[in-house]
Formats: sequence, structure tokens, C-alpha cells
Amino acid sequence: MSNEFSGKVALVTGAAAGIGKATAEAFAAAGAQVVLSDIDVSAGEAVAEAIRAAGGDAVFIACNVADSAEVKGLIERIDAEFGRLDCAFNNAGIEIELGKLADGDEAVFDRIMDVNVKGVWQCMRYELPLMLKNGGGAIVNTASVAALGAAPKMSIYAASKHAVLGLTRSAAVEYARQGVRVNAVCPAVIDTEMFRRAVAIEPRKADAAAAMHPVGRVGRAEEIAAAVLYLCSEGASFTTGIALPVDGGSTCI
Repeated sequence: MSNEFSGKVALVTGAAAGIGKATAEAFAAAGAQVVLSDIDVSAGEAVAEAIRAAGGDAVFIACNVADSAEVKGLIERIDAEFGRLDCAFNNAGIEIELGKLADGDEAVFDRIMDVNVKGVWQCMRYELPLMLKNGGGAIVNTASVAALGAAPKMSIYAASKHAVLGLTRSAAVEYARQGVRVNAVCPAVIDTEMFRRAVAIEPRKADAAAAMHPVGRVGRAEEIAAAVLYLCSEGASFTTGIALPVDGGSTCI
């Protein structure tokens, strides 16, 4: 454990599993007071309890980021209990669709946009005033390598992640002189519960996913967490508005 984030409050959405879980654990190990949020209450509570058992400081607050009232309540509770918010990792998202654009479903489109785009927007619009009240902070949004180019057969998901970059870059410029940095992390295929479910259904996907990356493997959630903590750290104090690929070299080819 380190004390790099000692005295700071960090919020992680989508914290019950995968990248969010790994990032919440990393923030706690670096000394932050961590607020975990997710719609999966039992899993989220379990992660928070495990962090506390390991000596970290963590609390879980249930929140559906697609619901404005719930997001507002989440940030109000953080303000009431901690009085500040220094770092926010807006990571909550929804699984990709599979199929060509013309075969898409309107309900799927609305759901992906509600969570991946509206959810990030709502989180930021409530996080920013609390950060500004205390002189600034750092926000990291989860985008994807699908936001950096074409993503055949997952056009809705790709569009949502392109939108996340639009929100990120615009906010970065708007709040740069007020001490708030806003960046995005763009993972490629990561070994998470979602990925493992897909491999369990179709085992061939494991080798195919590994082959997509020049390093010859999929990424680890801890590797994304490390990138998020860097973007929230003082070491990144001159870094804002970027889309950081953490992708095993996949965007180079």
C-alpha cells in the first residue's frame, strides 16, 4: 500500500466487478477513501467489505447512473459524508451488441446510450460542482478502443464510446482553468467476468481475442486501474482531454 492518494476521496462507478473493482481496490491501496457504486448491491457491498478487511477505507452506495435522481443522490451523499470529491472514475457501462447496423434494435440502442453516454454525462454534471467547491479534481471516463476507429458489428456501442470522448474533451477544455482535469481511458479486450462469460459460450473467442493484440494476450483489469490512477495522480497534472489507449498495441495495426 502507498499513500499517494491519502486524504483524497475517489468515486468509482461500475465498481462491483471487472475494471471498476480493480480500480476501487487500487485507489484504496494508494490511501484514498473510496466510494464504490453499482447497481449490483450484493457484489458491490462484498467488494467494499473486502477492501476494508484488507485495511482500506471503502463504502458502497447503490446507484443506477442512467437515473438522474440516483446520481444526484449519490453525489449529495458523498458531499454530506466526506465534504469533497477529488477523483471520479465514471466506469459504469453496458455490454456491447453484436450485429450489423441495419439489424439493430431500438430498445438496445436506447439502453446503451442511457448507460454509456447519459450515465457519464449525469455523473460529470453532478461531480464537477463538488470538485469545484474544493478547488479541483480529476475525472476519468471509460471509453474504449472502439471509440478510436471503426467497430464492425458493434456500431451502437462504438457510437456511445465516441460520445464519451466528446463529453470528455469538451469538459476538459471547459474546466481546465478551474483545476479539474478530465481524461478517458480506452481499453481493448480485458479479462473480466464479461469476457469470461463470452468465452464460456464460445471458447474459440479466447484465442481470437488474444490474437487481436500485438502483445499476444488480452489485458488485465489491474492494468486499466493503473492507467486510471496515473491520470488521477499529480504525475498527470499537465494531462487533460486525452483518450489513453491501454490496448496491447491493437490501435497500431
